[in-house]
Amino acid sequence: MNSIKTKIGRRAFIKNTSLAGGGLVLGFSFLNSCKPGQAEEMAVKEMPKEWFEINSFLKIGENGLVTIMSPNPEGGQNVKTSMPMIVADELDVDWKDVIVEQAPLNTDAFSFQFIGGSQAIRRGWPGLRMAGASARQMLREAAAKTWQVPLEEITTAAGVLYHEESGKSSGYGEMASVAAQIPVPDEVELKEIKDFKIIGTSRKNVDGLKIVTGKPLFGSDTEREGMLIAMIVHPPAFGLKLKSVDDSAARKMPGITDVFTVKVFNDDYEKAFFDTRTFNEVAVIVGNSTWEVMNAKKALKIECEPIESSTETRDRFGNKWQQRTPAGLESTTDHYAQMEAMSAQVAIIRRKDGNPEAAFKNAARVIERTYTAPFLAHNCMEPMNFFADVTDEIAELIGPLQKPELTEKTLSARLGMPVEKIDIKMTRLGGGYGRRSYAHWLVESALISQKMNSPIKLIYSREDDMTDGIYRPAYQAKFRAGLDSDNNLIAFHINAGGIPESPLAANRFPAGAVENYLAEDWTIDSNLTVGSFRAPRSNFMASSEQSFLDEVAEAAGKDPIDFRLELLDKASKNPVGENNDYEADRYAGVLKLVKEKSNWENKDPNIHRGVSAYFCHNSYAAQVLDLVINNGQPIVQKVTCALDCGIVVNPDGAANMAEGGIVDGIGNALYGELTFKDGVPEKNNFDTYSIIRMSESPKEIEVHFVQNDIDPTGLGEPTFPPIFAALANALYKASGKRYYHQPFNSKKPV
Repeated sequence: MNSIKTKIGRRAFIKNTSLAGGGLVLGFSFLNSCKPGQAEEMAVKEMPKEWFEINSFLKIGENGLVTIMSPNPEGGQNVKTSMPMIVADELDVDWKDVIVEQAPLNTDAFSFQFIGGSQAIRRGWPGLRMAGASARQMLREAAAKTWQVPLEEITTAAGVLYHEESGKSSGYGEMASVAAQIPVPDEVELKEIKDFKIIGTSRKNVDGLKIVTGKPLFGSDTEREGMLIAMIVHPPAFGLKLKSVDDSAARKMPGITDVFTVKVFNDDYEKAFFDTRTFNEVAVIVGNSTWEVMNAKKALKIECEPIESSTETRDRFGNKWQQRTPAGLESTTDHYAQMEAMSAQVAIIRRKDGNPEAAFKNAARVIERTYTAPFLAHNCMEPMNFFADVTDEIAELIGPLQKPELTEKTLSARLGMPVEKIDIKMTRLGGGYGRRSYAHWLVESALISQKMNSPIKLIYSREDDMTDGIYRPAYQAKFRAGLDSDNNLIAFHINAGGIPESPLAANRFPAGAVENYLAEDWTIDSNLTVGSFRAPRSNFMASSEQSFLDEVAEAAGKDPIDFRLELLDKASKNPVGENNDYEADRYAGVLKLVKEKSNWENKDPNIHRGVSAYFCHNSYAAQVLDLVINNGQPIVQKVTCALDCGIVVNPDGAANMAEGGIVDGIGNALYGELTFKDGVPEKNNFDTYSIIRMSESPKEIEVHFVQNDIDPTGLGEPTFPPIFAALANALYKASGKRYYHQPFNSKKPV
């Protein structure tokens, strides 16, 4: 077994151990608990009469039922099931005796309370295991003390303590009151991986029954007696700000109680990284019902004026940077022209190996291609919303949020209220992937409640959400590859940039596999608000890089999988440089697995196949996509996916997440595009902004996991980036046309 230090202190236990384990990504809120697996396993115990708190992660009832807190917001990634599974396995309890609750936002007991970057399981793994193992150790000590026997003779199984020599046994519940008085041990033994009973087995989503039966789980479901409804109106174009508001007509409409403006952040406030907000001042309409407020919005008349160029200091976890916001009304046509012009200028060199200039000069053949991608909207199924009830004594807020701990600090500064008086309750996210990291709407809801001296629920319409930011940036990447006379890749050059950020990851493959390598980038300032989007930056770089590598493989006369494996073999045996951020053997492993599972060698002439592979968020994904063309439209028949994300906690949940990333990626690759004209988003709802439909999803998806004993890594994002290129490469096989600009099929079939 592995021993691990726990850092003594009952209330500080989880906080300290999380830091020792590299930090945890935690987000909490008290929600209704539910019984896991109700559809397949009925509860066998009544609710206990008394609970005994063992540590911040769990409590045990006198009858053996165990409540395990899930320490991250749940946004569909199934961590509310998989994280308690980790605790339960180390605790050695029967899963059918586990109740899961969403943990509270409590920075005294926990640390780093947010989700993002596919880090929940990866960063939570040590602390979650420790929480379960420590509780099990305390229960064993309680039994040893009660029975007056040596601790090492106490064993456990399925929530029962045993002393084999005396024949004594006791359920966890019977020892819970004694265990609760025992100090947290200095050190605990963790299970060997081979001894896992719950980790690695598939368990039903603990919220599944509530979801399918429509039980209230989401922020939009929040109701409170006396609650008012609020909506916002922002300037119609980026590059504009409010000048005046004519509310005379809106105030007279039925059910309207007030109309006013709010400033989200004070002018002298230094915004943190996730305090992004384009329209800092917005008009607010408050009324009795959603319908009445929506109608009043139409009657509100606002006058706007141009913004001025500005520069402000921003803070990212202690690192300061200058954010420049230019004046003007931006258009998509200008964006692409600006990116093309910028790529021709001197860029910032991020990595240089060998002598790429000489290698290109001496190359027998040079392939050069340019790839572009537009801004994208998140389009969460549940638009932004938050409930707020702010009084002089306390601020209570309820809603979907990815970064509650960070937002709590922002709200404290804006309200002038200590964090101890702020209570943020997290609901299930109706979609997120970065959009709910930037919680300006939470601040807005609190300011509105404070102004109204009443509980309110702020609701964004779909149009509000889509035209208000925050977007995936627009990108461009130019690739050059030099081949020698024997079709060996001897030089590789990436010139990448975007509006307003660069997508470049200079130390990723094929860095380390090519002797002469150059990576450089640039950025263009913009007043369009951008932020995290599923697999930030990687979602574009994988698409462009993996599409280009297919074209280079074809030029070299090599099979696209074999070509990649050849490069990875070089990176493994004789790597170039020392900063390569991937493990070549693991990267090659997913390619070999997908080659086998997709039956790559058996090529059906009626099926057009594309392959892609990428490393991001600490994990490796490879995909083979099969499609046919029917009436001029691509039909994805099958996607075979191979993943190396370390130990898989919940295989069914992990496969579901991988499938979701694949479907999401195909939809964005085919249709995703948000264009602008004079600062105005040209699409504001699903009638013009196309997303993938159920009928357009792959007819079949197979997900295969590399089996290893590596600690878990990311999974929410890694399957999303490579599918873009797998689709592009399959489309090329079907049509003979290469795809250099997203979306690949902007005109959706009727």
